Amino acid sequence: MAAPQRIALVSFPGIRAFDVSVINEVWGADRTDRGVPAFELRRTATTPAPVPLSGGLSLTPDRPLDWLSGFRPTDLVVVPGIENPDADLPAPLLDALRQAHARGVPVASLCAGAFVLARAGLLDGRRAVTHWRLAPALAARHPRVTVEAEALFVEDTGIWTSAGTAAGIDLCLHLVRTAHGAEVAATIARSMVTAPFRTGTQAQFIERPTPRADRDADALAAVRAHALAHLDEAHTVTSLAARAGMSPRSFARHFQATTGTTPARWLIAQRVAAAQKLLERTDHPLPEVARRAGFGSEVTMRQHFASHLAASPRAYRQAFRRAARTPPQEAGSSPIAR
Repeated sequence: MAAPQRIALVSFPGIRAFDVSVINEVWGADRTDRGVPAFELRRTATTPAPVPLSGGLSLTPDRPLDWLSGFRPTDLVVVPGIENPDADLPAPLLDALRQAHARGVPVASLCAGAFVLARAGLLDGRRAVTHWRLAPALAARHPRVTVEAEALFVEDTGIWTSAGTAAGIDLCLHLVRTAHGAEVAATIARSMVTAPFRTGTQAQFIERPTPRADRDADALAAVRAHALAHLDEAHTVTSLAARAGMSPRSFARHFQATTGTTPARWLIAQRVAAAQKLLERTDHPLPEVARRAGFGSEVTMRQHFASHLAASPRAYRQAFRRAARTPPQEAGSSPIAR
């Protein structure tokens, strides 16, 4: 069996309790009985003293920061969000983050944790995201960072950042999906009673005048559920709008306002995810995978895999099956080269 992936939750005073809980829920629960790999999640800090969190809680570290010095590119460092982006940060913390990244270890932050990575210099010349309310402050205080205003999460050369609160769940599940496949991420998501992934951007959550409760919301949800249950069928904006009882123009407008993306892009993302699962857990020929996922042809599926995953369906299948057989000393940071 491959050695467990090591996850370091980097703790220091002022981190958000919600983000700590998300990291613990994704990597800290034992789900090996459901096919999820074993993870070694540790709470690291500069001292063994309890770390105060928001909400009157505290976290007791179980590893010093120098535990990261033995990390491999297969492992992961995660920084929770912080309540005060201007708070003083321990110099050893910033040094440990720089050294981990220099060794090729992926480093991720949730919400305002992006300010911590920026203070460490890890975001200079890179794209990053944080909560939409804090994006202007991140851009102003760290002008060498390219701040993405709307994305749910962003990766740039081994550095991951996410938008606010729930987007931290999206990023954590995506990091699991990248390293261990769509089925493993979906299993964790099901146990958390959350979506394996969300499409769209955080622009859908930015404050704006709120109308009365949208009577079309249930119709749109029913349409998405129908499409997910029948991905192998042809769907168009016109056909989906008819099912919702709307005009195509009104349907497209409401759909984007609700999900942050267009119906076509949403469908493609769902079909890529469905194809990933089929490639991971079945021996169906590629044309049959394409048909069941709703792509119509292997060529179309291959084009969308290249766009979304930077890999072909064949390479994706081979990589994840090879990863399942890889002994510990040969394991890589991700089965798909990016």
